[in-house]
Amino acid sequence: MPIVAIVGRPNVGKSALFNRLIGQRKAIVDDLEGVTRDRIYGKSDWNGKEFTVIDTGGYVEGSDDVFEKEIRDQVEIALDEADAILFVVDSQSGITPLDEEVAKILRQTRKPVFVVVNKVDNTKRMDDVWEFYNLGFENVFPVSAINGSGTGDLLDELVKVLPEEQEEKRDEGVPVLTVAGRPNVGKSTFINTLFGEKRNVVSDIAGTTRDTVRWSYNKFGRRFDIVDTAGMRKKKNVDEDVEYYSVLRSIRAIENADVVLLMLDAERGMEAQDLNIFDIARRNNKGIVILVNKWDKVDKDTHTAKRYKEHILERTAPFTDVPVVFMSALNKQRILQAIDKALEVAENRKRKVKTSELNNTLLPIIKDNPPPAVKGKHIKIKYVTQLPTHSPKFAFFANLPQYIKEPYKRFLENQIRKHWHFHGVPIEIYFRKK
Repeated sequence: MPIVAIVGRPNVGKSALFNRLIGQRKAIVDDLEGVTRDRIYGKSDWNGKEFTVIDTGGYVEGSDDVFEKEIRDQVEIALDEADAILFVVDSQSGITPLDEEVAKILRQTRKPVFVVVNKVDNTKRMDDVWEFYNLGFENVFPVSAINGSGTGDLLDELVKVLPEEQEEKRDEGVPVLTVAGRPNVGKSTFINTLFGEKRNVVSDIAGTTRDTVRWSYNKFGRRFDIVDTAGMRKKKNVDEDVEYYSVLRSIRAIENADVVLLMLDAERGMEAQDLNIFDIARRNNKGIVILVNKWDKVDKDTHTAKRYKEHILERTAPFTDVPVVFMSALNKQRILQAIDKALEVAENRKRKVKTSELNNTLLPIIKDNPPPAVKGKHIKIKYVTQLPTHSPKFAFFANLPQYIKEPYKRFLENQIRKHWHFHGVPIEIYFRKK
């Protein structure tokens, strides 16, 4: 997906513009300078074209702020990654020496630069806009990020210069498995053991893998592509420029996967960040297999694995139909079992159930267990079909779909899982007017 970077000195309204573009209040907006320390990512679309937006820290030159170098580095890295740049300035203060410094850097890039003159919230301020052509850029747009005026004209021109979204070239018959998890849980060791050779650098230092790396595997009757990702830590712990981009690439690797192998450290269990990764995969409708690595280091009795699995699935609820494999990448324990589970889940994700089979099986169950009546109105579901999508989605047609509640939706999902094998795959259910 194309990337658009928002840059400029502190306190010109970059975060307000970011929030306006992504349509939600994700960046902190404050009158204090330098509130945004790190890049923040969001997705936006305009006229049917999707793109990623990066809100950078304010560019500062010659200040005593301890974050100055880090913020400046972030801006420069954002420029390396971006396909277009929105250079935000403040109509109220005019061109400042810091604006000149930013412009000097931006004039060295061949990428499209749009000067966004912010805080133009009335017609009197329009006369102040002409001054900003002195920065040396052709595209100058007056906007008010707070109330949204002028942003439509800006976006109309922006999407014209963005490259087309790149489809990954891949053999449709070969599933893509992405190994994700926190740093230092053993993702690279797992891949090295799988291939029987050192494909990735392995170290006790967390975060050794910076980029996503993709390999093709074709042995023992198994064929797939596997992607090793950088470990994803909580945002407050992500303080290196390179690592921040690693996290973005890891998320994209999850978005491009068929199945996500979520690797946990057996000694630490399922932590908050593991759940975040699980949720990214679930929301993107990816198949999921949970790998509990370093199982050899855990003191075990006969019921340890059962209790451990129950604890994991309690945390992933309500999506609990997920395979859990206890393994040791270092000791080559259950490596191929993990892959077999992933390939099974990849097949489950492609499963199509005939409409006649769905209706013959589910409608009698629905008749015996109808949705609860609402305000004396009885809900009748007459028909069900699987939608023609890449992941399992089902449409139930009813007379009053708006009254069907979440508990009944989960009941229907459980019935689908009971009668057809969708182990490890999120299911989406929609209710439509008959």
